[in-house]
This record gives sequence, structure tokens and C-alpha cells, in this order.
Amino acid sequence: MRQHVLEVKDLVTKFYTLEGVVHAVNGVSFDLEEGEVLAIVGESGSGKSVTVMSILGLIPSPPGKVEGTHAYFSSKYGRRDLLQLTPAELRNVRGGQIGFVFQDPNSSLNPLLTVGEQISETLLKHLEISSEEAKKKTIKLLEQVGIPNPKMRYNNYPHQFSGGMRQRIMIAIAISCNPAIIIADEPTTALDVTIQAQIVDLFQHLRNEIGVAVIWITHDLGVVAGMADRVLVMYAGRLVEIALVDDLYACPQHPYTIGLLGALTRLDTRESKRLVSIEGVPPNMLIPITYCPFAPRCPYAFEQCWQEIPPSIAVGNQHWTSCFYDLNNQRPRNG
Repeated sequence: MRQHVLEVKDLVTKFYTLEGVVHAVNGVSFDLEEGEVLAIVGESGSGKSVTVMSILGLIPSPPGKVEGTHAYFSSKYGRRDLLQLTPAELRNVRGGQIGFVFQDPNSSLNPLLTVGEQISETLLKHLEISSEEAKKKTIKLLEQVGIPNPKMRYNNYPHQFSGGMRQRIMIAIAISCNPAIIIADEPTTALDVTIQAQIVDLFQHLRNEIGVAVIWITHDLGVVAGMADRVLVMYAGRLVEIALVDDLYACPQHPYTIGLLGALTRLDTRESKRLVSIEGVPPNMLIPITYCPFAPRCPYAFEQCWQEIPPSIAVGNQHWTSCFYDLNNQRPRNG
């Protein structure tokens, strides 16, 4: 049985702004196993990125504040609560034990340093090696992520690479110190479809080659269909469904998940089908929600949905949903 490398318990993050308190993440709990690919999906503003950035101490404070509760990370250094570490301790975890691939490599890479220098910098900070060893390992990493002629490209600057190649460099930085976890925050959003597929294939190859666990954040359920083991669906800062990837596609148990799947184009059928949009808009996160946050947009909402927030209910093997309505039987669960 695989061990958990990350266990998040009741994570709460708020932003204290001039307009009021933004309730960005509201009691999120999940775990990540060794070598697992876990996808977190949802619309923009659902709390996906804030969740993982809260865990790693990347939320700007002020205005952001992580108010609960635990994020246990297990590594060769033992089991530690990331939310209790000092900023200096977290800096040692980031990059060294947990790698991060951001959405836009243009804003993540320093335009004044060669890509070789930027990868080597991470190695020198987290590993006890010489500059010459760091350069050799950097060239090997560039080759590993598919950069042609890595010895020559070591001395190139970010602007001399295409968008897809810059993202490969970000991946090289993320895996450079053999981390236990890589967090990829919408790493293919700014890329065209062909390059997206290449980046997904690269992650799958790295997962098989070095056994790293991956948290893949995206708004596109189609991207994770062939790569994720489990999927967490987020809405309004809450987890509304958790399932094995095949179960989620075959039998979604939350109306919001059905809406996300309805917006996907199908390539496995000749049938012409109109894409479905989710009516309405996400809730105002400045207002504390005391009812199901999806109720205003849900075609199945009934009286109970407006009275309380639905708890997480087990509906199958490793499958949970936060919904009062039984989609399989087309009736309220308590009816």
C-alpha cells in the first residue's frame, strides 16, 4: 500500500481586503499518495491555486491569511506540518522537496540569466554539490525534459526558447532536486493544443521514470482524462466531488461536475452534440455562504439546499460528493 506524502486537513484561507473578507478556501481536506497524479479542477476563482499556494506559504500576507488547520508533508526528513514551518524552513521545502511549475514561464524565468544558471541555482541552494557538478546535472536535466542540444542551450536566455520549451525548463527546475511532489498550476493553459499534449506526455514520462507525485491544477477536465489517478472538483473554495478519474467521467455525482463535463468536446463519437454551459455565475466570496454554494445555478436544487451546506457523502469506492440530491435515483437523498 502506498504511503501518503501529503495530508491536508480543513484548510481555510481568507483575504482581508478593503471591500471585506474574501473566503477563498473553506475547509478543504485531501491527501496525496506516493507516485499519484491528483488533479484539482474547477472554474477560475474556485480556489484551486490558492489551496496549494496556501500549503506552501506563497499567499501574500497581508491581505491573505491561512487560518487552518494542518498540511502534513512526509519526506525523508520525517512528517511535518507545512503550516507550522517558519518562512526559512518553507523555502528549503519549496524547490528542494516540493517542485512547482507555474502557469506562465515568461513571468517565472529571469530574463537576465541563462536557463543553465537558473537551473543550477536551484541545485546549488538545495544540494551539497560544486558548481561544476551542478552544470553537469543541469545539462542532463535539459536533456531529460526534451531540450535539443542541451550543452549549447545551457547558455541561452529564456527569450531564445519557444513557450513550450520555456515550460520544459520550468519542469527541469521543478524536478532538479528529486522532489517528492510536483505541483503544476495550469502548466498548459498558455500553450497550443499540440504543445499541451507534449507537456502532458512529459509529465507522464517523468512520473513513471522518477516516481514523483503530481498535483495538476486545471480548469479543463479534458486535459486530465488520460493522466490523473484521482480528481478533486472545487467550487467556491470547497471540494464538491472527489473520485477516481474513470468513475468521475463514467458516473459524476455532483451537478457542477456534470456541467463541467458537458462543456467538453467529444472526439470518441460521431454524434453531433451541442456543448452545454453552466447557467449563472459563481457566488460572491465576500459573503459567507450558509447554504449549498452551487444552489443558485443548480437545476436540482430544492429546499434543503438553501438551508445548509451539504456534507461530503460516500457514494462509491473512493468516491465522495457534497450534494443533497441523488442523481442516480433522481430524488433527494433523504427523501
